[in-house]
Amino acid sequence: MIRAFRTADIDQIQALNKAEGWDNLVARHEQTLHSWQHSVAFVMELENEVVACIRALTDGYVSLYVCELIVRKDVRGKGYARVLLDYVHDIYPSTRMELLATADSKDYYTPRFRPFYGFRRTYHEN
Repeated sequence: MIRAFRTADIDQIQALNKAEGWDNLVARHEQTLHSWQHSVAFVMELENEVVACIRALTDGYVSLYVCELIVRKDVRGKGYARVLLDYVHDIYPSTRMELLATADSKDYYTPRFRPFYGFRRTYHEN
């Protein structure tokens, strides 16, 4: 079942972040919670447990940027990521969907997405 993110989901999402090694999101708990509260965010539940989640930002017309997409390791390969991506894109069908991928997940996205080039910096970097 896919449903909108609720604040009570954050501990399960943080467990997924920790399992992925996304320690900065875990360490910055309040900022991570606020980011989920102020985004387009959904979770997928199986037996009352969050097994996958997606967080995105959009203007609703042109751009839909997927910030985080996580599927719990023990349920990967069942198409849950694709279902979540399609679910969010169906809400904003006129947008182009953009996301970043790690080296490990790059091959998963290649068949459905074209690569693009970008840059990143945090506030305290020069």
